[in-house]
Amino acid sequence: MAPNQAGDELVFFVNGKKVVEKDVDPETTLLTYLRRKLGLCGTKLGCGEGGCGACTVMISKYDPFRKKILHHTANACLFPVCALHHVAVTTVEGIGNTKSRLHPAQERIAKSHGSQCGFCTPGIVMSMYTLLRNNPEPHMEDIEDAFQGNLCRCTGYRPILEGYRTFAKDMNCCGKVANGTGCCRSGKENTMNGGCCGGKANGPGCCMNGKEDSVTMTSSSLFNSSEFQPLDPTQEPIFPPELMTQSNKQLKQMCFKGERVMWIQPTTLSELVALKSQYPNAKLVVGNTEVGIEMRLKNFLYPVIIAPAWIPEMNAVQHTETGVTIGAACTLKSVEEVMRKAVADLPPYKTEIFQAVLEQLRWFAGPQIRNVAAIGGNIMTASPISDLNPVLMASGSKLTLISKEGKRTVTMDEKFFTGYRKTIVKPEEILLSVEIPYSKKGEYFSAFKQASRREDDIAIVTCGLRVLFQDGTSRVQDIKLSYGGMAPTTVLALKTCKELTGRDWNEKLLQDACRLLSAEMDLSPSAPGGMVDFRRTLTLSFFFKFYLTVLQKLSKSGAKTVCEPVPSNYISATELFHKDPIANAQLFQEVPKGQAVEDMVGRPLVHVSAAKQASGEAVYCDDIPHHENELYLTLVTSTKAHAKILSIDASEAQSVPGFVCFVSAKDVPGSNVTGIANDETVFAEDVVTCVGHIIGAVLADTQEHSRRAAKAVKIKYEELEPIVTIQEAIEKKSFFKDIKRINKGDVKKGFEESDHILEGEMYIGGQEHFYLETHCTLAVPKGEDGEMELFVSTQNPMKTQEFAANALGVPSNRVVVRVKRMGGGFGGKETRSTILTSVVAVAAFKTGRAVRCMLDRDEDMLVSGGRHPFLGRYKVGFMKNGKVKSLEVSYYSNGGNSVDLSHGVMDRALLHLDNSYNIPNVSSVGIVCKTNLPSNTAFRGFGGPQGMMIAECWMSDVARKCGLPPEEVRKLNLYHEGDTTHFNQKLEGFTLQRCWDECLSSSGYHARKKLIEEFNKQNRWKKRGMSIIPTKFGISFTVPFLNQAGALLHVYTDGSVLLTHGGTEMGQGLHTKMIQVASRALGVPTSKIYISETSTNTVPNTSPTAASVSADINGMAVYNACQTILKRLEPIKQSNPKGSWEDWIKTAYESCVSLSATGFYRIPEVGYNFEKNEGKPFSYFSYGVACSEVEIDCLTGDHKNIRTDIVMDVGTSLNPAIDIGQIEGAFVQGIGLFTMEELRYSPEGNLYTRGPGMYKIPAFGDIPTEFNVSLLRDCPNSKAVYSSKAVGEPPLFLSASVFYAIKDAIYSARKDSGLTESFRLDSPATPERIRNACVDIFTKMCPSAEPGTFKPWCVRV
Repeated sequence: MAPNQAGDELVFFVNGKKVVEKDVDPETTLLTYLRRKLGLCGTKLGCGEGGCGACTVMISKYDPFRKKILHHTANACLFPVCALHHVAVTTVEGIGNTKSRLHPAQERIAKSHGSQCGFCTPGIVMSMYTLLRNNPEPHMEDIEDAFQGNLCRCTGYRPILEGYRTFAKDMNCCGKVANGTGCCRSGKENTMNGGCCGGKANGPGCCMNGKEDSVTMTSSSLFNSSEFQPLDPTQEPIFPPELMTQSNKQLKQMCFKGERVMWIQPTTLSELVALKSQYPNAKLVVGNTEVGIEMRLKNFLYPVIIAPAWIPEMNAVQHTETGVTIGAACTLKSVEEVMRKAVADLPPYKTEIFQAVLEQLRWFAGPQIRNVAAIGGNIMTASPISDLNPVLMASGSKLTLISKEGKRTVTMDEKFFTGYRKTIVKPEEILLSVEIPYSKKGEYFSAFKQASRREDDIAIVTCGLRVLFQDGTSRVQDIKLSYGGMAPTTVLALKTCKELTGRDWNEKLLQDACRLLSAEMDLSPSAPGGMVDFRRTLTLSFFFKFYLTVLQKLSKSGAKTVCEPVPSNYISATELFHKDPIANAQLFQEVPKGQAVEDMVGRPLVHVSAAKQASGEAVYCDDIPHHENELYLTLVTSTKAHAKILSIDASEAQSVPGFVCFVSAKDVPGSNVTGIANDETVFAEDVVTCVGHIIGAVLADTQEHSRRAAKAVKIKYEELEPIVTIQEAIEKKSFFKDIKRINKGDVKKGFEESDHILEGEMYIGGQEHFYLETHCTLAVPKGEDGEMELFVSTQNPMKTQEFAANALGVPSNRVVVRVKRMGGGFGGKETRSTILTSVVAVAAFKTGRAVRCMLDRDEDMLVSGGRHPFLGRYKVGFMKNGKVKSLEVSYYSNGGNSVDLSHGVMDRALLHLDNSYNIPNVSSVGIVCKTNLPSNTAFRGFGGPQGMMIAECWMSDVARKCGLPPEEVRKLNLYHEGDTTHFNQKLEGFTLQRCWDECLSSSGYHARKKLIEEFNKQNRWKKRGMSIIPTKFGISFTVPFLNQAGALLHVYTDGSVLLTHGGTEMGQGLHTKMIQVASRALGVPTSKIYISETSTNTVPNTSPTAASVSADINGMAVYNACQTILKRLEPIKQSNPKGSWEDWIKTAYESCVSLSATGFYRIPEVGYNFEKNEGKPFSYFSYGVACSEVEIDCLTGDHKNIRTDIVMDVGTSLNPAIDIGQIEGAFVQGIGLFTMEELRYSPEGNLYTRGPGMYKIPAFGDIPTEFNVSLLRDCPNSKAVYSSKAVGEPPLFLSASVFYAIKDAIYSARKDSGLTESFRLDSPATPERIRNACVDIFTKMCPSAEPGTFKPWCVRV
């Protein structure tokens, strides 16, 4: 029975081409194969764990069981190449390209501005393409569901949905009709306030005028869908006919042997059973969505893998007398289809359990995982937080097991799971099928799940709850309550169930059940996973929802014993989550009449790389073809937060195949000292000061080998006491010196004059950048004079060059850094990219060979640091009417183990402590804590959001204390034109009041506020809240000399222009804007201008692309270079005024006139002195206001974003599509910061959240259902190029409106529990924090353990 040794042939198709592979390593994933072997780099690596969708491809196969061709999406990063036999793979390159034609799925995402950095775009395109292959006329809901497994960090998702809505059959309507407010088909953009766009507030150009006023025409269309090519399903590539004929032939068992793993694919059940008795410890793999992650991230090794996907019995579905039997190899997608059909065909009383399965599958991972993962794998993985196991357990599903001994059937009950990830299934047994029973008359079933994010997330607590009543009564005959996430296994609440049997379903039963459950479902306060109070409360909340749901169903069924009806204000607690279709409007000012058609400034020009990004042709750092003899590098990092290194032993690594060498501090030819403040090292030498501190690196011939070798390096430590949290740093006085203060006025006097004084504090958690493309560097040594070329994904070519040259011991002129584009940056690649680049450069120097490294997501999140967590303490004095008189505030930030940019971040926080409010007396201090965490760094907003968040915290406290509406108190305290800030800068061109008034009117604030109050009166367990928040963001680097930029312009004799400037492109559309600027300045069409890359050998000494000023300073430098060329062309133009641009250039060349020019610009008069509190830190300010409405579920802590309206002042927009894209992208990133994203560390300083599995960024479903963005009209800005304004960072803080809307909703919930005083809500407002703040009878049954009496699983850093 041993597998044949001949070496089997794997046959599959990629983009219509046949591939035959003999020696395949079972550890190779489809992604690796596509990128390395076939050179198809359109499919991207984003996370390597199936959590981001960047690697999505379409898998097509002929299903012999169903006799049809099936197309589905899959994550190439998990899909084993061995599982591809007789399968056709389609990648983004296979459906269209810019050379011939784009597929409509590619064209529409590009033209609707749905691709910014473009790294996630190929995966999103493939999700859409696959949906269209299966359903050429989808509904909008199908489109939204198709993207559950795709993430994007740049766009805020709206433009993607907007562009793809054009495929929907319900497309011709904007979807607003579902929300009851004006639909787009009524001819006008209607919004809440009687259907005016709010333009009236500014006089000219209101949408209701019918005829647009000529002064400022407002447009709401960023793209014209009539230009899109139609979708023609007949033009799609055909399924390879060879694979159709193959399906009739008898399959034979296949076997592939790799270096460490053997893959066996049997074809019959008897072969499988024999193999499992021969290899009892072999893993059975269908989708590889669990084993793939264990082997890659948890370092597990399974030497034998058996793939049962071809076995007919394991794919069969049978309807029996008692239920539906599903083969263990059936995918979750097929289970869903079977259940959906059963629910449609059978009477409702029989399908209670099936409906619960469907409800759990609705939020189970993403489609890419559901399409390949098998139900048997989900059961046998035995995860304590499995979404399906509680349903199967509570319903008493039966499992059929098979082995050499024969078959046996076991019920999934409390005995099935024997321990963490262990079951009663014996090693030689195989799970053959699972039978899910029909429900009976008088039987009711519910399933609930609560996670950090609704889409594609693992559960915090999940449950299956079942009750059976005695015939025609409301007396319990049998009850089963099964929970996941409350123990190391899925558990049944046996004691509670026993007590409730025979009881009547009434209020008394509810009280007893909750009392019993809170005792039985207890958790140790240091339980793994943390969130102990939340998890305990959820078990009760879920039972309460179940109790109400059953009550409702009983009253409808007409049971004999009458139960009390569900109170009307409780009914919403039983409703399952439902999301309305998205609706939105973007309003911007049209270009003035008479602007030349080829002048693109102010028009919504599509991102210049969008089409290349959508077709997978855009080249990112890791897409650069491999060099001869290139090596791959993997970092070796510290596992201790603070320790002495005693020894490093790389001997075991040397035995890994392909190993070349180990690099560490002794290999650095130049200086090992590095970092912005020279307080870091390239490699740690004697001491490590954080988990993830780089100690060394391993070089090998492939990534797999270097990864294995790095894990084999053994390091011995002597542990030292770590400082992890801000609290510990304050106690131990561990601070970086240089403590900044800003003082203004007389604070003491201010407090004496105040009617009220409030004190409080707020904590704001950090944030991981989660750019889709991790840090990546390719170093190519040139072999002479120490020359080296570095291809890097960085925002800061200058520091990258300087630090690498320093480490190599050569002058900067020997090192060239080249940046084509980044797959996102957000500040994370401003300085921290250098820690990797210097290591790779040293390795390339040592070996003399090209060296490449792209960090895995878990390494990237571990080593690179993120946004600074902040603790703010405040004391505020104010009058009865809410006018603030005096403020004392201290900010503490967690800087990590080195200075990096922490002082700059703190400076900006202090400069924004006022947000937009005029405070006469201020005393403030900012302290950076030195801790044993990886150094925190720049992140969009750079301290500004943290500073302003604390201002809004005390502002909302002040409004509560005065008992006044918060919007009135905010408005009362706003600055006015000509006021001076606390840092003594005069506000000029202050448009915030206009933004405020326009936002109030366009959002219909006051009318909606009344509706919300009404809603909250009628609903006890669902609450709505609304908040309007302003922002003022200072534009400039706070380090004065960084406010400079250069440009280089070449005009070639054919009239084409090559432009280079100091900024890098990371998706923000900088290159697009620079082309628009040059096009207007030179008076040539944009098609004649090209930007290839940013490099240190074209524009030297560039400032990092950061602080939102890149378009301002580089735009002026480009403009300056254009003026130089135009000046030289002047005499030529005068002598030939009717000539074309090409004529003039040809003449200039022949007249020996230089056609190359540099440009330079610096921002004038910027500089501030903290000691004297004088000078001008900012060139100007960007302003904006947002109003958001949310709904929270008081029982689970879930919230949904109902609507957001933003009014933003971006001056005269250079490109409204890009600017609106930046506003939406920043806003959604802020939703992550303030409501979802939580970095979790152990008390020892070890990061738990190392990938999208545990760290949740907003997904498609998290954006506001109605999302309106309006650019303020008629507000030119004299301080920047073509009257524009900076837009990258300012809008991020506006998402605080969501946070304070949540807080508003929680107030309403607390009021119903009799609590009216103000309360503390730290950021982010996760489901855990929301639920714990909604104090009620259930939270009181789960009291917290005393802090200090236990060791928590995770700490707040």
